[in-house]
Amino acid sequence: MYFVKTPDIVKPLYPSLVWDVNVGEKIVYLTFDDGPTPEITDKILAILSRFDAKATFFLIGENVQEHPTYLDLYKAAGHTIGNHSYKHYNGWSTSTEIYLSDIEKASELIDSNLFRPPYGKIKRAQVRKLKDKYSIVMWDILSGDFDPNVDPAICFQNVVDNVTSGSIIVFHDSIKSSKTVLGSLPRILKALSSEGYRFEALPREFNFPTNS
Repeated sequence: MYFVKTPDIVKPLYPSLVWDVNVGEKIVYLTFDDGPTPEITDKILAILSRFDAKATFFLIGENVQEHPTYLDLYKAAGHTIGNHSYKHYNGWSTSTEIYLSDIEKASELIDSNLFRPPYGKIKRAQVRKLKDKYSIVMWDILSGDFDPNVDPAICFQNVVDNVTSGSIIVFHDSIKSSKTVLGSLPRILKALSSEGYRFEALPREFNFPTNS
């Protein structure tokens, strides 16, 4: 069970977390979790390039260690990166000490002050320890590309039916999500472009207000 559109009632309950961005124009923020994943990440980078779209990639430390050359690819294409932990621990079921140590290990490979909790699950104690060092980035829209019951058509509707200016949208550049994200992303970019949206990467220094 998950919400495609994060309910407005949830956001004020966690004011230290970033859910969306308060912008006065039609800008959305595409994010991709769990990479880098060879071939899949390459195809996503190519699709983004076709639409002159910038994005933010929340990276798993283990994958970066295995495929470090992607760090240069993201930078060269104008994308930003974020820390998505080293081993992708669920914060709810992991001690704060282990959780923080894992994020710190990832930070040795991923130079960013943006952090996204794996599964979006993080304890309040973990937030308190991290919020002074990281902008903890959640989302406004969960595309559902990771869900085996969501095909590219449903993923497309999940995004275009719920997008608003400043939306932070989650996709995944993983093997599990590859068919759905690769099948839906070009259509999403085309549709939102036709509606006047631009696609920007979250900045390294997250110093602008959210809509929350």
